[in-house]
Amino acid sequence: MEERHCQSCGMPMGATDEMYGANADGSKSEDYCGYCFGNGTFKQDCTMDEMIDYCVPHVASANSGMSEDEARKMMGEFFPTLKRWKTV
Repeated sequence: MEERHCQSCGMPMGATDEMYGANADGSKSEDYCGYCFGNGTFKQDCTMDEMIDYCVPHVASANSGMSEDEARKMMGEFFPTLKRWKTV
């Protein structure tokens, strides 16, 4: 089974739905985590670059040996593939 990532912040969502955000009807959003999405709307009104800036320290600290520059580079390549940031 392919690992599911939040389509806004890129966070791994895990094997269960406990990290999923909520749609307006109360159902679980399979695309976005609870940190990014609730009640059918995004919790942060931000650009992709602002999201990356916010996530850099979290990603670097969660990945032993990864610098913030490496985290920023990785997210700069990954985020444009996510549903929220993908351009048509």
